[in-house]
Amino acid sequence: MESINPATGESLASYPEHTPEEVGAILDAAAAEFDLWRRVPIAQRAVPMRKLADILESRAAEWARLMTLETGKPIAASRAEIVKCAWVCRYYADEAEQMLADRHIAADRTKSFVHHEPLGVVLAVMPWNFPFWQVFRFAAPGLMAGNVGVLKHASNVSGCALAIEEAFREAGFPAGVFATLLVPGSRVGEALEHPGVVAATLTGSDLAGREVAAKAGSLLKKTVLELGGSDPYIVLEDADVDAAASTCAASRMINAGQSCIAAKRFIVHAAVYDAWLERFVAAMGAMEMGDPLDEGTMLGSMARVDLRDELHDQVVASVEAGATLILGGTVPDGPGAFYPPTVLTDVAPGMPAYEEEMFGPVAAVLKATSEEEAIAMANDTPFGLGAAVFTGDLARGERIAAEQLEAGACFVNTFVASDPRLPFGGIKLSGYGRELADLGIMEFVNQKTVVVA
Repeated sequence: MESINPATGESLASYPEHTPEEVGAILDAAAAEFDLWRRVPIAQRAVPMRKLADILESRAAEWARLMTLETGKPIAASRAEIVKCAWVCRYYADEAEQMLADRHIAADRTKSFVHHEPLGVVLAVMPWNFPFWQVFRFAAPGLMAGNVGVLKHASNVSGCALAIEEAFREAGFPAGVFATLLVPGSRVGEALEHPGVVAATLTGSDLAGREVAAKAGSLLKKTVLELGGSDPYIVLEDADVDAAASTCAASRMINAGQSCIAAKRFIVHAAVYDAWLERFVAAMGAMEMGDPLDEGTMLGSMARVDLRDELHDQVVASVEAGATLILGGTVPDGPGAFYPPTVLTDVAPGMPAYEEEMFGPVAAVLKATSEEEAIAMANDTPFGLGAAVFTGDLARGERIAAEQLEAGACFVNTFVASDPRLPFGGIKLSGYGRELADLGIMEFVNQKTVVVA
């Protein structure tokens, strides 16, 4: 398993793949540790979790550099990701005990209540795009609930996977409470079949989600899936055009566009279309590509050359089908997985830019003539992760976000973002289940009904 710097094409390191025997031993150790960890009081579990937050912050520069080298993410964004991981650790260290407290229910008995117990070993299958955050948003609530976690990370970020395991060890978590498996995706089923593994959480493509869900379903093991998105952003005729354009551009370019909740499709009312497009293209074009290790770089490389080439093929196919290329759309000369900010207009059904997730710095722009048409376009997707609406009427925006957009997270006048305090997850082909907040910690606990006559 090799890590390659996507900005240069140079090999960073090679990691030996765990053998089936090693995988079995790691999972056996996790299952054995669960019987001990589940009995540790929540307040005591919080002690290493808070220390973990301190360690993340103290080693942020070191691990941010590793993250940037393995993914091409700008160094400033990598540091911010580490800091966000510390936040989620402290959040659950502070809140888990209250979240998991017995919930008493009035019934025709002396006492009746819901008691929360951990399930066991949870397998976390995680992607490369946010190699620290994706892991910690599962691990912090999961471990505070008394579960233990085993990470199967993306093969191209094995260095990050091992660094995360090191962080848990340094914080004082017992060895079996969090461990990393160095195996390719083709061997996830092997881990799922282990009798100690009781559930799995996956963040990735809908194809990967189908495969893991099918395998877990055949074993009657629970899953939480956070899959792809084709997030629509609606700009209505009464929106602040300048603010909407800059916010839309910033959201589209999060992590070089390689984010499930980055804006993908922009549906703009005809009354403000020309003014918004002019400002949006200017904002996109101002984000120059550069060395991800430079502090001022806003757009680094994509994570792999094959992913960059796949994205370019989607752009070419969309243009051949009638889309208009307004900006970018050319593979740069030289090494690395770089791709420029790209804007497509005249996007219509049947084109990859309309039908598929564009996982990179490519924006698809559509024109709508009414609020109703804009909402219909927004919902005309098999995905349902995030969505946003821009309007000068907050009540109107709230109504559309709450009642009419088909997504797991809908924002008004700002871009979609994850927050430890807010539930996160999707519907339709974007998956099921929730991470973060109180709903996230409840996904992997037994909500046991207890009745005393």
